Amino acid sequence: MTSKITLYSEKELIKEIKRYAKEQNTSVSKIVNQFFKNLLLSEKKEHPKSSITDSLTGVLKKGSKKDYHKYLEDKYL
Repeated sequence: MTSKITLYSEKELIKEIKRYAKEQNTSVSKIVNQFFKNLLLSEKKEHPKSSITDSLTGVLKKGSKKDYHKYLEDKYL
């Protein structure tokens, strides 16, 4: 369910965001909604996962600083 909200802003800013929305083939409402969703997510310190981050999970091998130094020595010496 959606509801109406009235926002006030500088005329020039409104003009620019309308231009941006048109270029992005979206609406100002969608941009504002996404902004607030992102704001609330970051406040909760949660970040939405994407298929890219899901596919990268577990790719890096966990190791110590000592392991990393050994790797560099083997590679360059």
